[in-house]
Amino acid sequence: MTMLRDRLAATDSPILDVLAERWSPRHFDATAPLDEEALSSALEAARWAPSAYNGQPWRLIIARRGTAQHAAIIETLIGFNKSWAGSAAALVAFVTERTNADGKPQPTASYDTGQAAAYFTIQAQSHGLFSHQMSGFDADALAAAFEVESRFTPTTIMAIGAIGDPSTIPEHLHERETTPRARRAAAESVLVNA
Repeated sequence: MTMLRDRLAATDSPILDVLAERWSPRHFDATAPLDEEALSSALEAARWAPSAYNGQPWRLIIARRGTAQHAAIIETLIGFNKSWAGSAAALVAFVTERTNADGKPQPTASYDTGQAAAYFTIQAQSHGLFSHQMSGFDADALAAAFEVESRFTPTTIMAIGAIGDPSTIPEHLHERETTPRARRAAAESVLVNA
C-alpha cells in the first residue's frame, strides 16, 4: 500500500522494521473485522511487559466496534478524537492501578502501564493491526461508565484495527494522514551522554 511505504520512519540509525513501520493512523477500515489472533498476541505481549516488582499495575477494557461498550468509550472521547475513532475495529482503554489492593501507592504504575501499552502496540503492529493512542478523553467519565474502582485511573485509549483505504480518507483527516512523519533528533532527547 503506497500510504504505508510513504509513512516509514526516516531513521538516523537502524531500528527494527516493526518500529519504523509503526505510526498512528486515524483512518481505519470501518468494515474490517477485528483480527482476534492479532489481538490475543498483543494482549500476551502486554502481559510480559516489565513492571516494578512484577506488579503489573495495568488493566484493559476492550470494546469491539458495534457493542454498547464501544459506544460508551466513544462518548468519553474529546473533540476531534470522536470524529474518527468510531471506525476502529476496537477501542482498548489502559487503566493504571495507582494504589494496590492494600492501599500502598505504586509510584511507577503509569510508567509500567506505558510499557504494557508499548508492548501491545508493537506486537499488534507486527501482525498488521494498527493502533492510535489517545489522551483526549474524559477519564472520570470512562471510569464511571465501566465502574472502575477508585484506585485505578484510565490512562489512555487505543484505537486498533485494519488501516483504511488511502483513497477514501475523509477530507478532515487527509493532511494528518499523509504529511511526512517527523521526530526531533535522538541527541536532542539526551540530557547527558558521558
